Amino acid sequence: MVQNYADACQSLSMNKLRKAKTERHFVTALARGLEVLACFRHGERVLGNQELARRCGLAKSTVSRLTYTLTKLGYLIYVQDSTKYSLGTATLSLGSAMLSRLQIRKLAHPLMQQLAEFGQCMVSLGSRDRLSMIYIDAVRGSSAVTLSLDSGARIQIATSAMGRAYLTAAPEAERNDIMDRVRELSDVGRWPDLQRGVAKALLDIHELGVCCSFGEWQKDVNAIAVPVRPGDGLPPMAINCGAPAYMVSKEFLLEQVRPRLIALVSELETSLGTAG
Repeated sequence: MVQNYADACQSLSMNKLRKAKTERHFVTALARGLEVLACFRHGERVLGNQELARRCGLAKSTVSRLTYTLTKLGYLIYVQDSTKYSLGTATLSLGSAMLSRLQIRKLAHPLMQQLAEFGQCMVSLGSRDRLSMIYIDAVRGSSAVTLSLDSGARIQIATSAMGRAYLTAAPEAERNDIMDRVRELSDVGRWPDLQRGVAKALLDIHELGVCCSFGEWQKDVNAIAVPVRPGDGLPPMAINCGAPAYMVSKEFLLEQVRPRLIALVSELETSLGTAG
């Protein structure tokens, strides 16, 4: 299910790329190369040209030229034994440069760890990438058996508490565009539930101060989240707290964790100078 969703997001992204080709300053070859790099997902070690071509919706011959070029530049490594490619160290330097300038990550980490210890759950900081939220940092309580997600993991934007928190902070035009794209990927029968979930999140953020996902992202996972303004010209992010439902009830999250999560974000935004 997650794999199919990720593939669909990649396909939709390529469709937008094709439409953007008519823009005068748009460099199609560069965009295609970046899309090839974006095909690698959390936990995937190697991908071959055939799989990359399928995900990108490009001819295999085109992908072969792109992977050759990216290998020459160090963004990919050719793995002889499997005749496939893995991400190269040049991509690591890009990611490290981005993470090093994220002041919010440095300031949030100890606060998130304190909350994780209190709730014995997982607390994560995430940012949007297309129709997913990608984890920038993730911490766990010392004695908790929690979710197997780490930095770099992705979760769906419309069903997760973190994704819904982001949507409540995004400008209305952006939120509508994201939901239009989610609708394109969703089964007809599932779309009304997704729409209602996001509409409820807009109410919850005003009434409760958090967005919720109780068994909606995954049926056995409970989570709440709050949007946060990171500053430095960056778009909104979100911090969530969640765990398997058998460990953490929605009542515990709403009654005990919620005020602490709201206070965490308030303290963080004050430190960043982005508090309203």
